[in-house]
Amino acid sequence: MLEVTDLEVAYGDVRALWGVSIHVDAGSVVAIVGANGAGKTTLLKAISGLVPAKRGEIKLSGTSLLGRLPEDIARLGIAHVPEGRGLFRQMTVLENLELGAFQPKARANMKRALEKAYDLFPRLKERTGQKAGSLSGGEQQMLAIARATMSEPSLLILDEPSIGLSPLVVQQMFQLIEALHKQGVTILLVEQNIHQALKIADYAFVLKTGELAMQGTGAELIADPEVQKAYMGVLEL
Repeated sequence: MLEVTDLEVAYGDVRALWGVSIHVDAGSVVAIVGANGAGKTTLLKAISGLVPAKRGEIKLSGTSLLGRLPEDIARLGIAHVPEGRGLFRQMTVLENLELGAFQPKARANMKRALEKAYDLFPRLKERTGQKAGSLSGGEQQMLAIARATMSEPSLLILDEPSIGLSPLVVQQMFQLIEALHKQGVTILLVEQNIHQALKIADYAFVLKTGELAMQGTGAELIADPEVQKAYMGVLEL
């Protein structure tokens, strides 16, 4: 579904990604992991058109995404949940969800998409008229993901969905991601909770200072001594 080939991204004279290549198969969960500053968020932003590529290619189902505006990429089927969630805090849960269906096709299917979102996130249904800014951190993250699903994307991109959440809520968040996967949603996930990310990932890529350092199935990387050594402070083996 998604093919990123020899991607390079720079901020001025500072190179953030060096020749990175990844792939995401339809129906899979793919994790991008690595330390802070490895280039994970930059990779997601390049895919979504939020930062320009200096070199390389990005294709979604054979269609090049390079040079396209973020809204055009969204229309092609990518929904991006950024780190920090990006909610409209003074708007209600329902209003935020409705904004997720801003595209004409999504608006036509809004009722069905809303029912699916509330089925998966019943806590949001209980708070449908509540302002987003008054929700707990976990509920806000649920809302951000639910809003992204309102467009019924072919690829859902999640950037650090567990950041700032308590251990219990983190577990719940990964259970929800697995539930989305079981519904057939293709997911590209950036996550610093490496152990949890690799547990649910069909395949994963490890970035180190802007370069691809390692790749393999989630199970292979969890068992890899190099991954264990490099992330011993993060992994809970």
